[in-house]
Amino acid sequence: MPPPVPSSFWEHEPVRDALAQRHLGRVIRAYRHHPYHGRNPLPQVAVADWLGITQAQLSRIENGPPVVHLDRLTHWAQLLRLPAKLLWFALPTTPTGVAAEPSSVTAGQPLPGPVVGSWPNELNHLVNAAPTEEVVTTDRRQFSTLAALAGVTSAAHRELLAEFVDPPSTIGMEQVRVACTLVNELRQADAAVGANELCDVAVQVHSRLLSWAANARYSREVGDALQSALADLAVEAAWLAIDSERRATARPYLNEAITRARIADDPQVEVRALTHLALLMREAQPIESLHCAEAALRTSAGWATPRLRSLLHLRRAHTFAVLNDASGYERAMAKARHELDRGPHDDDQGFVHFVNNQEVQGIRGLSYLCLGQPGRAADAFRVVTTDPSPAHRRNQLLYSVHLIDATRQQGDVNQAARMALDALPAVSMLRSQRVARHLAGVRANLGRLERPTAAVQQFTRAYDQQVTR
Repeated sequence: MPPPVPSSFWEHEPVRDALAQRHLGRVIRAYRHHPYHGRNPLPQVAVADWLGITQAQLSRIENGPPVVHLDRLTHWAQLLRLPAKLLWFALPTTPTGVAAEPSSVTAGQPLPGPVVGSWPNELNHLVNAAPTEEVVTTDRRQFSTLAALAGVTSAAHRELLAEFVDPPSTIGMEQVRVACTLVNELRQADAAVGANELCDVAVQVHSRLLSWAANARYSREVGDALQSALADLAVEAAWLAIDSERRATARPYLNEAITRARIADDPQVEVRALTHLALLMREAQPIESLHCAEAALRTSAGWATPRLRSLLHLRRAHTFAVLNDASGYERAMAKARHELDRGPHDDDQGFVHFVNNQEVQGIRGLSYLCLGQPGRAADAFRVVTTDPSPAHRRNQLLYSVHLIDATRQQGDVNQAARMALDALPAVSMLRSQRVARHLAGVRANLGRLERPTAAVQQFTRAYDQQVTR
């Protein structure tokens, strides 16, 4: 871990100059060469080890284009204890809504995550609205509302989203940074409300930025950062497309992301794309899904955090279950649990924060359904529903619906119907077509009963009325 430094450390002129340039790589270089450390600068290999990267990667970061990914900016700023007041980006908020000071982060602690109360009022309204309230749908005139739902409220974000804005003749680093911060905002909103409309936001921003890049002038430095930003946006658009059941749309975005990540020499974005590709291909092409997860493990060898490795082994475990390979499932699940038990890491990327015990239990349940063991699946899903993760409401509802289906498969159709009726308002409010599809499957299966019970009839009537609204 980096040693604590006095407040006067940050008054050193080279450090202040680097901060003024908004280039964290140059800040790190000035940090290493600070006279506080003695006559000799801190070696790159030592600082790279603190940051969880290689010496060669640190050299490129110090001498290449500015880092624009918010996850990395916030983590490294907190790791080096950079004062929040000197930064050009916002640190994660604490439950009080105040930016967490870097000095409060210690080894083994997770970084502060998104807090629902810190999101825009429009988003809080959607999360807490009564089931009878109408939720917006997507059309061109409602894009400002969707932007607010995603937390996109700055003037710069509106420029990326506006329908009629002349494209700029030049692109600067600030526009690239705006695109990167939007990815983090979309991820926070998606975890709470689902992806249906947010997918349109991501697609429009990606399209707008791609059009700008094709017609504007920019420096070599901006161009390198732009490749990485476009790759990250493509990954997020793909994930949102998966959750909104536009699966055919997702694959081209992931292919693009892998290509751009390699051009930008950004293995972290490449691994994110491979992780989502493994999920996308699991049902239709399970062998290819395994190859993607294993390629992500190889690419991230040497820098992957335990939570990232846990996610990749969970991808493998579920795919082995789809292939009806029980022993392969057990081996991969044991590895996933082992990695998760090692705890959170300061280098955890934002997209793996949902990987916790509830997610492991959820994947256990899905895998047991694939292996024809609904009783064990129901036991796993109950762990998720009785000990929910508040920050990941969408996943909790997804596994609640799977618990309903596992209960039906066990033969208790009355209990399944009562549970489905209880879940209907929350699922109706959630903007996740993926969750809605699974509840529709429950409705279809209960509707096939030759002699539906009163509980089943009550649910099917309520479901049909909700769908026809």
